[in-house]
Order: sequence, then C-alpha cells, then structure tokens
Amino acid sequence: MSAEAEQRIQATAPAAPVVEPVVEPGITVGVAFEPAAPVPTWTAAIGTGIARPIRRVFHRHTPFLDKTAFVLVGLLVLLAIVGLFYRPYDPFNVDTRIALLPPSAAHLLGTDDVGRDVLSRILAGAGLTLLSAAAIVLIAAIIGVLVASVSTLLPRWADEVIMRACDIFMSIPSLVLALGLAAALGPSLTSIIVAMVAASWPSTARLTRGILRETMTTSFVESAQILGVSRVRLMLRHVLPNSLDAIYVQASMEISGTIVMISGLAFLGVGAPPPSPDWGSMIAAGQQYITTAWWISLFPGLAITIGAIAFGLVGDAVRTFVDPASRRS
Repeated sequence: MSAEAEQRIQATAPAAPVVEPVVEPGITVGVAFEPAAPVPTWTAAIGTGIARPIRRVFHRHTPFLDKTAFVLVGLLVLLAIVGLFYRPYDPFNVDTRIALLPPSAAHLLGTDDVGRDVLSRILAGAGLTLLSAAAIVLIAAIIGVLVASVSTLLPRWADEVIMRACDIFMSIPSLVLALGLAAALGPSLTSIIVAMVAASWPSTARLTRGILRETMTTSFVESAQILGVSRVRLMLRHVLPNSLDAIYVQASMEISGTIVMISGLAFLGVGAPPPSPDWGSMIAAGQQYITTAWWISLFPGLAITIGAIAFGLVGDAVRTFVDPASRRS
C-alpha cells in the first residue's frame, strides 16, 4: 500500500473518544490534597479554646453584662494579686484598743472584734479563696477527664460500672459530702480542697464521658479507626482535643459555686482555722455583732456575692462564645 493511500485511510477513520478524568467536587487536579480543617493538636486546641473567648470579650457585639462580668473578675484577680504584696495593715495583728471601729478614713472598712483591719483581711483572703477555687476546679477537671477517657476506652461493662459509681457519688448532695469529708479530715484548707475535689469530679467525669462518646461516633474518628489508628492514640490525638470546649465551659461555670462552697464550709467551722482571713470565717466571726458592728460580716459577704455573680456570668459568657446556638436559646 502506498503512502498516499495510508494517509487517505487515517483521514477518514473516526477519532478516538476523549475520556475525561472523574474529579470529586472540591478537589483540583494537579494540586496536592490537604485537609480543609486539620484535626487540632493539644497545643492548638488549648490555645484556641482559651484565646477565642478572650478575643471576643470586648467585641462591639458582646453584651454589656458579659463585659461587666469580665471586668469584675479582672478586678477580683487584681485585688488578689495586690493583696499578696500590699495591705494597709497587718491582717493578723491584734489590737483590742481599736476593736469594733466603724468604717473611717483610717480603716476604710472598719475593724473586727479584736482590732484587725477588715479591708486588709479581705485582701488577704481574696488570694486564698480564688486560688483555692481554681485549684479545686482544675484538679477535679483533670480527674474527671482521666476517668472519662479511661471509661470510654474500656469495654461496655466496665464503662457502666464506672458510671454507676459516679452516679452514687452524685446522688449525695455536694455540700453534704464535702462537709462530711472535711469534718473527718479536720479543719484546714487542705481538708476543704480534698473534700470538694472528691465531691466535684464525678459530675465532670459524667459530662465528659458523654461528650467523648458522642465525639467517637463522628466521621473523622470512624475514618481513623478504618485506617488502623489505635484507640489510645485516637483518644489522645483526636477525640480529647476536639472535646475541650465543653470542659472549659464546665470549669468556668463551676468556679462560682466553688467560691460559695469554700466560704460556706469555712463559715461552718471546717475550713482553715483562725486567724486565717477566709471570707466565710470572717462572716462567722462577725455574726454575733451583726446589729452593732455590721461591717465585720457585710463586706466579706459582699466580696463573696460579687465574686460568685461575676464568675457565674463569665461562665455563661464562655458558654455563649463556645456555643453560639445557646445565645438563641
């Protein structure tokens, strides 16, 4: 066959069909695939969870009440820090010559029944109360998260046993349980911390376990399980970092009640022994002078009230920042 005939045949032959590659929506050909939202690491999750509410505090759309609550909490923390280094008078110095003095220029909030300056004792007790509340909430959160994580990883029957134990603890009122434990351990600040941690961690474990169980059913966790990721690595690397927001909300909302319980236990006499400047102890010491020296109990009571309300509002604001849908509810 001549070359001219071959060219004539090729010209008349039908062209081969062009097969287009099948491309999934949202994927560009020739570009390396990268996840749109990588799973956060521990550092990124913790940093994002803490920084996000802080950045939104003074946003122009933030409610005025939330801003006021954050300002009050900031002032309380500032007073606690200042109280560690400066007080107008020695909060432990006894001088019966100036006992039961009303508020004046020399003693802005008056003196108590043994001549100690009330303002100095409130400043000294601020750091004691806030640090104790923060320690209790932090330790209870750590224990609760550990128990919830282990319970989630264990077989179903072991998970049920652990959760039923938490239910038994939660069936006893927290104040009654903490009061009994603190009385058994003896009056001291350490007794209050131990008793309140024992009364607080079951609720944190119960809440966290539910969140972890829900996170374990998400698509990215199931995909990781299909790829052969171990359950322990899956919990530490993916599930826990994606469940921290709820733990932040739980912790921030518990500080308010913890401050009230610390003061209540001290008022009942199972807190730090005298002459500790605990706010609850100051109220107990001034109750017999409530009609003649009202300032001894009034100002520590105001400090407890302001602290509890401020931290309660901050906890509600953190919940709103983390879950914007709660604002509509």
